[in-house]
Amino acid sequence: MYSSVVQAVFSHAETKKDKICLADEKGQVTYGEYKSLILRYASELASLGVKRGDKVVIEASQSISFLAAALAVQLMGGVFVPVERNCAWDKTLRIALAAEAVLVIPLRNKEAGAVKHISLSDFDENALEKPELAFYEFSDEDTVCELLFSTGTTGKEKGISITNGNNIALAENVMYGVEMEEDNVEMIPSPLNHSHGLRRYYANMVKGATVVLVTGVMNVIGFFAMMDKYGVNSMDLVPTALTVLLKLSKNKFADYKDVMRYIQFGSAPLSDGDKEIIRTLLPKTHLYNFYGSTESGCICIYDFNDGKDKPKCIGKPAYNAKIVIVDEERNEIVATEGNTGLLASFGKMNMKGYWKDEEETAKVMLDGGIYSNDEAYFDEDGDIILLGRKGDVINVGGNKVSPDEIEDAAKKLEGVEDCGCIGISDPLSGNTPKLFVQMKKGSAFDSVAIRAFLASELEPYKVPSVIEEIDLIPRSFNGKLLRRTLRNK
Repeated sequence: MYSSVVQAVFSHAETKKDKICLADEKGQVTYGEYKSLILRYASELASLGVKRGDKVVIEASQSISFLAAALAVQLMGGVFVPVERNCAWDKTLRIALAAEAVLVIPLRNKEAGAVKHISLSDFDENALEKPELAFYEFSDEDTVCELLFSTGTTGKEKGISITNGNNIALAENVMYGVEMEEDNVEMIPSPLNHSHGLRRYYANMVKGATVVLVTGVMNVIGFFAMMDKYGVNSMDLVPTALTVLLKLSKNKFADYKDVMRYIQFGSAPLSDGDKEIIRTLLPKTHLYNFYGSTESGCICIYDFNDGKDKPKCIGKPAYNAKIVIVDEERNEIVATEGNTGLLASFGKMNMKGYWKDEEETAKVMLDGGIYSNDEAYFDEDGDIILLGRKGDVINVGGNKVSPDEIEDAAKKLEGVEDCGCIGISDPLSGNTPKLFVQMKKGSAFDSVAIRAFLASELEPYKVPSVIEEIDLIPRSFNGKLLRRTLRNK
């Protein structure tokens, strides 16, 4: 196997030179053309003084130029640091200084800052006039090639150090998990500064497949036009994107029921309603849910269109992942429904650590393993059942209650637009569920009716004792419920 993603791309440029590698809304490149572009970008980086080990911050976009710049940095032995599209300039500079970056490449020209910078368009224009880099050598698998800055539950930005070997292992987890074929053509609208979309791109590059990039899903006509133009047969979506597509395109997905091999989801749970709709429209398509984090990547995979559809199931460990359940002292336990523990992962995909933060690293890592706060257990089939984050799971008189289960039930009620559940203290049971409900426009809030409906769907101890209306359920850009915000209400 390859030592790095860029080595994989260069290898495919020799064996499948004329195959389409990438397409975006402006054009396309073959593997041969992509290699040439990366080498020209590397020449421009060299002229800007970038050397092995240097960090380069690049503002993300769904474009060939962005991805070529990222691989050029890695080819130089540098460290690629992505920030989100339209990232505030002061935040970009803050991340650049934290990463000790020598260069920032924003999409557009910016005013003076503490770090040298050049816009991506100027960088591209200059690079196209440069000869291809004459000499290069691929970095080994232990070389750090990425710093992915993530805001965790503490609100503190942490730089997650990713090696070449991590990215190859993550690519394998995806490739083998979805049974990717070489003629795969995958649509990726997910932002490429985020690990979810970035790692799906890497998987296709390692496989020698084709990736089609689009900027989000709001332009539904353009989205399906790109699908038709390039013969897309697989897709990567976050749940919020699927919700938008289903609302705006009605039953359009059904046109691809004999074409679409798989759709992979991640970053946040998919609602039961959207699950049912997409299963109906694409009955023969594998619908994969990947569980993981930026620190450990996609470590569990579950096809929820396999006919079983177990509630709270995240499937089995991915190709390079070993999953164990541990107690609070990090000792492995035999976990059951009545004796849950915390999920830990081991494998080549786990991050090297947090950039220059040994204290934070020690909180989640030990001997290469990453220890989460997610409560889980193995069922009788060897599948992993995830209850939720330790602080989110509600202990009602000794019974572990998943807030997601209550939310899924409430969303079945007509008139409920969205909802969020947290645990609150209770003098009798210790804790009890509280449900925040966002009603659809024109629907009246009636806590008695909602409670009665939930009583018909759930065991008595799971029915919320408090139900409160809220204008808007707080969620992140990719659909994750922000329970901490609800707790502060």
